[in-house]
Amino acid sequence: MKHAYFFGYGSLVNHATHGFAPVHKASARGWRRAWRAVPERDLCFLTAVPDASARIDGLIAPVPPEGWPALDLREAAYLRRDGTDQIDHASDATEIAIYAIAEGRTTDPGPGNGILLSYLDVVIQGYLHHFGPEGVAQFFETTTGWEAPIHDDRAAPLYPRAQILTPEETATVDHHLSRLIAPRRKSG
Repeated sequence: MKHAYFFGYGSLVNHATHGFAPVHKASARGWRRAWRAVPERDLCFLTAVPDASARIDGLIAPVPPEGWPALDLREAAYLRRDGTDQIDHASDATEIAIYAIAEGRTTDPGPGNGILLSYLDVVIQGYLHHFGPEGVAQFFETTTGWEAPIHDDRAAPLYPRAQILTPEETATVDHHLSRLIAPRRKSG
C-alpha cells in the first residue's frame, strides 16, 4: 500500500534525520509509545503500541513514491501500517503511514537490552524543536519501558543519525533522565 505521508513519534520527529518536508504536527489516537526489544537487536526501539485510551504527539511529512524504499529500509524493524483514520492533523494529507513493530515480536526492556543515549538525544531534540519543554515532559511521562538501562554513548555515538545537541538540549535530556529509575552506564 502506498502512503503519501508518514507519522513520526520517535527519531522521525527530528527532521534533521530525514529529508522529508514540510513537517506538520499531528497526533495518533489509539496508540501509546513504548520502548521494546526485538530478537535481532540488543537495544530497545521506540514503537507504537495499540492502546485505545492513549494518544501520541508527533509529526507527519510527505514521502514521494520513490522515497518509501529508503524509509522502509531505515525502519526495517517495523511494519508500515495505514494509520490515516487515527491521525489528527491540520494538513492536506489523505494517506498516513505509522511504523510499529509487529505484535508478538517484541519483548519488554530489561538489563540486556538498553536504550542508546545518542538515539534518545535525537528524539528529544526533535520534540524540543517542535513541541517545546512541555512536549518533552509529555514524551517522558507517556512513554513506557524506562526500566531499560541507558547506554551513555554520547562521547562516541552508536546511533547512525546522531545529532550534535546544544548544552541546553543535553541538560533537558539529562534532567528528565535523572527523574527516571533506569540505570545509566557507559557503553563499552
